[in-house]
Amino acid sequence: MPRSTVARVDLDALRQNYRLAQARAGGARAMAVVKADGYGHGIVNVARALAGEVEKFAVACIEEALAIRSAGLGQPVVLLQGVHAPDDLRDCVQHGFEPVMHCHGQLDWLAAGPNPRFWLKVNSGMNRLGFRPEELDSVVAALGPSATTGPLLGFVTHFACADDLTSGMTDHQTRLFENATAAWPALMRSVGNSAAHFRPGQPLYDWSRPGIMLYGASPMIGKTGPELGLQPVMTLEAPLISTRVVRAGESVGYGASWVAQEDTRMGMVAIGYGDGYPRHAGTGTPAAIRGKRVRLLGRVSMDMLAVDLTGAPEALEGDPVELWGTTVSVDEVASCAGTIGYELLTGVTARVPRVCE
Repeated sequence: MPRSTVARVDLDALRQNYRLAQARAGGARAMAVVKADGYGHGIVNVARALAGEVEKFAVACIEEALAIRSAGLGQPVVLLQGVHAPDDLRDCVQHGFEPVMHCHGQLDWLAAGPNPRFWLKVNSGMNRLGFRPEELDSVVAALGPSATTGPLLGFVTHFACADDLTSGMTDHQTRLFENATAAWPALMRSVGNSAAHFRPGQPLYDWSRPGIMLYGASPMIGKTGPELGLQPVMTLEAPLISTRVVRAGESVGYGASWVAQEDTRMGMVAIGYGDGYPRHAGTGTPAAIRGKRVRLLGRVSMDMLAVDLTGAPEALEGDPVELWGTTVSVDEVASCAGTIGYELLTGVTARVPRVCE
């Protein structure tokens, strides 16, 4: 039999988080961002679960968009990185994909046809992709007079610091974007990542783009998903496969980095960094057994990690251990590992089966 290490995916929680995103979007409509294999939850599982509520999906690249089509779903799909080759434009036309065009080379491909419906990316300060605000007049003019009444849907930008309520950068980016696009009031605008949904007074215009919040993790500095009203979608679970008493003065694991100060009942859990659990989650990182919180001990190995069973004295071999989920938020684990929930969710490896519930 295979080991019982699994990632349980709560599709009802996913739908509830989408409804919260839509409610917080105000007058905007929320396109569901399902890139990176649905943030590690399985893009087909996620897209099918949301298909009855979502008008538009968003992904990073055309392979992800084609996976949605292969699942039998017909909603428009926004390609947030645009296209990577001119031939991809034919697939966009055929399948109803909406690429976000962000550089002059992509516009040259458009000029050669065929023309799907597309968006233009505005670089309002993130400085990854997009046209500078002062370039936008000439870019739109170069598209020709029919572009703004046909294939050009509107404008997109992305915020650099929306997760930080103390930063003024999001307000600055919003003003730049609004001024740059004001000449085309009939075209649509999209600025809102997950964090923007939680910024008081933040305009989200026509389309918001909730991503990480759909999966129950926090987009905001200093907050966990549950503190924002989000429900955890993934529960990462692995069995307790061994227990023992570590005597005072003995160590556990590689590097002998944790040494028992007193006799301690310890358990080994069948999960490690080979499954995507973060190696840098050290002693004290929370987990849970039978609804009771326990802590990691020592270093995470490729296939195992150790937990202190003092807080769960009734724990037995074979019990499932929650590494993150409803008792321990993925944001807590991420904080202990010096990273963010996004990385943990997308980093769960293929050897961990996703079980939809």
